[in-house]
Amino acid sequence: MAINTAALGPAASGANPALVRVQVLLARAHFSPGVIDGQAGGNLRNAVSAYERAHDLPVDGQLDDKVWNALTTADQAPAITSYVITDADVKGPFLKVIPKDDYPAMAKLDRVGYTSPLEGLAERFHMDEALLKSLNPGADFAVAGVRILVAAADAPALSDKVEAIEVDKAVRQVRAFAADGRLLAVYPASVGSTERPAPNGQFAVKAVATDPTYTYDPKRLTFGDRSAGKLTIKPGPNNPVGVAWIDLTVPTFGLHGAPDPRLVGKHASHGCVRLTNWDVTELAKAVKTGAKVTFVGREGDKPAKPRA
Repeated sequence: MAINTAALGPAASGANPALVRVQVLLARAHFSPGVIDGQAGGNLRNAVSAYERAHDLPVDGQLDDKVWNALTTADQAPAITSYVITDADVKGPFLKVIPKDDYPAMAKLDRVGYTSPLEGLAERFHMDEALLKSLNPGADFAVAGVRILVAAADAPALSDKVEAIEVDKAVRQVRAFAADGRLLAVYPASVGSTERPAPNGQFAVKAVATDPTYTYDPKRLTFGDRSAGKLTIKPGPNNPVGVAWIDLTVPTFGLHGAPDPRLVGKHASHGCVRLTNWDVTELAKAVKTGAKVTFVGREGDKPAKPRA
């Protein structure tokens, strides 16, 4: 799969090399497409729209020659690079299965970690597991010393502190701004649900926690098996709130990570704002306590024009 030299055009089958390249370039430019999988979809379309708007291009969310040329001219570094699997990557411990919505079973775990080295490596490089496997046919991801191909998706740190966040419920997108109004980053997000919609209005960042525990409190939540009472689920990337929690001044709501990056931006949350673990990590490092967080739009609405 010649991704580093891919040109814009349709793929015969499977992941599109050009889309993999574009997803990596968007990620490095802080217009996150979510999980890198080489597939078209809403997250990619929304990332392209945000990139177009920020670069004074016609905004239609379509990956056309103008977007392609802008991205590939601004960033000519390889989209795919090699990586040697380390002892730490395969050390574990790994879980046989994640009990997911079974909170009592999850609360018994010492840590809600990965199920395999493959899962950990895919998340580390912001990739879908299927794409990682297709780039490395026959590779044993559980063996240290094996050289594999991975997405070079790591972006530099945000250029400034995040002083304002806009959560667009209609577009399922989070936008981070500097104090002077400059757009710093855009992320796909799962925002609220019909059962428990996200709030409206403006709030603020109260605190930031990395590697957080998750508290299931049936007195405050409306989902899950309430008969088990209040539960504390230990940290880990497959914890219900992932690897970071950005607490807001509205009770029980926050921006947080997610155990399955493939679902971010595609499925509703339980009311909070769910990002990929890598995106929430970036945001958590840059956001300031007291930063304004404004919820705009409404679930199911047509997208409104974001702030400039």
